[in-house]
Amino acid sequence: MSSMMQPQIILLKEGTDTSQGRAQVVSNINACTSVADMVRTTLGPRGMDKLIHDDKGGTTISNDGATIMRLLEIVHPAAKILVDIAKSQDSEVGDGTTTVVLLAAEFLKEAKPYIEDGVHPHSLIRSYRTAGHLAIEKVKELATSIEGKSLEEKKSLLAKCAATTLSSKLIGGEKEFFASMVVDAVLAISNDDRLNLLGIKKVPGGTMRDSFLVNGVAFKKTFSYAGFEQQPKKFLSPKILLLNIELELKSEKENAEIRLSDPLQYQSIVDAEWNIIYDKLDKCVKSGAKIVLSRLAIGDLATQYFADRDIFCAGRVAEEDLQRVAAATGGTVQTSVNNVIDEVLGSCEVFEERQVGNERFNIFSGCPSGQTATIVLRGGADQFIEEAERSLHDAIMIVRRALKNSTVVPGGGAIDMEISKYLRQHARTIAGKSQFFVNSFAKALEVIPRQLCDNAGFDATDVLNKLRQKHASGEGANYGVDINTGGIADSFANFVWEPAVVKINAINAATEAACLILSVDETVKNPKSESAQGDAAAGAMAGRGGAGMRGRGGRGMRRR
Repeated sequence: MSSMMQPQIILLKEGTDTSQGRAQVVSNINACTSVADMVRTTLGPRGMDKLIHDDKGGTTISNDGATIMRLLEIVHPAAKILVDIAKSQDSEVGDGTTTVVLLAAEFLKEAKPYIEDGVHPHSLIRSYRTAGHLAIEKVKELATSIEGKSLEEKKSLLAKCAATTLSSKLIGGEKEFFASMVVDAVLAISNDDRLNLLGIKKVPGGTMRDSFLVNGVAFKKTFSYAGFEQQPKKFLSPKILLLNIELELKSEKENAEIRLSDPLQYQSIVDAEWNIIYDKLDKCVKSGAKIVLSRLAIGDLATQYFADRDIFCAGRVAEEDLQRVAAATGGTVQTSVNNVIDEVLGSCEVFEERQVGNERFNIFSGCPSGQTATIVLRGGADQFIEEAERSLHDAIMIVRRALKNSTVVPGGGAIDMEISKYLRQHARTIAGKSQFFVNSFAKALEVIPRQLCDNAGFDATDVLNKLRQKHASGEGANYGVDINTGGIADSFANFVWEPAVVKINAINAATEAACLILSVDETVKNPKSESAQGDAAAGAMAGRGGAGMRGRGGRGMRRR
């Protein structure tokens, strides 16, 4: 009897939501699968785009996995892991964001029946980790190096990688045009890792083919005062002065008080202000610079002063543009105009102000250090140009990775099928339950070619059977889905290439994410903190109100 009367032990706060056990693992797997279903149709050259409408009224059209995942604002704790791996793939490699989400979800989908049948998740995790390690080793083994080639050959190979990335984007129709532009831009910044040296400027209007690459820096004409029209708009081999100071008449910042005994002294104070600004402008002119750029404002007096002396000036230049001009021209940004020596001035072969669409652009080309480039993007709608920028970012990242790691693998699902075949063969050498799990991992890898077929409207079963047969024969390691005919083709011969690092990173991240989600068997959700905050606020208001009433009525009323 005494055992039945034991008090209930309360560990967690009232209202805490807990769910645990096998049902929780299955629930997490279902959540991840439904997230993957959202981005599934964006994979490959025939992938569809998603239009995402946010609460501020903005619309984004994209088929970039990472962008879609970021904009969806997923709240499910387990599904958020897929968002994180898409982001990490985007920042590390630049492409393959949809691939990594699909692979992780497919690994989980294949594990689901085993979890429901009572298999311990750690048995699956152990096998998945082994299979993932074997898959990565196989990718490295199958990769082809592009090292040791001449510059022209290398440019051609890198353009193939960029074209493969761009083929699945909105600008896929002009992939050759943009691929060569991206390769030239990446080679321009050579070994520098700073992506901000590569500028992308967007100008609505015109067609995609009107986009162009500037081997130097280009930025939109800044706000200018009267007198600007009289300044020259083109220079050959000018010296460039970069400043971080204001060149305009400034009233005293502090509340300065000056007492005058003689009214004539007032004029000398006014003259002093003018002398300060004229002294600054004289020093800029004496430096020999023909172009003066400043991050802060250049006023109307300075603009007219420079115009009279055939000097071009631009104020309020964006920080990143000024830094890119400094990197390209070899100049140094100055915080004072005193002692401006030749060493701190930049130079370029040609400076001109040119009309691009509706905008005027300041363009510096033929820069001595040459470690910067700017792509000026044209297009019809704003959303289209935004998506084109995201697509080019992916292509730029891919070319940089291919340049650094210099190994490529065939795309179009070829590498996935080859690894799948290899893991199936390996599974037969394993005794015990692990054989099933490695087989499931191998089967999950087939999701990439299957989804490519589904998105292009082909019969996935038919194409996959052909691919399995070709890869099993031992001669078709490079065979993948042929998007144009609906059959199979040698991806390597058709130049459908992607850097090996994309696949390695995708398999690694997807395996880690799947293992992480499988290892969670309990979710504890604390009660909403808002209610606690609400109660506290209400209590504070009541306290304040009560005190106020007491204070008001305390003197005149008799206390009972």
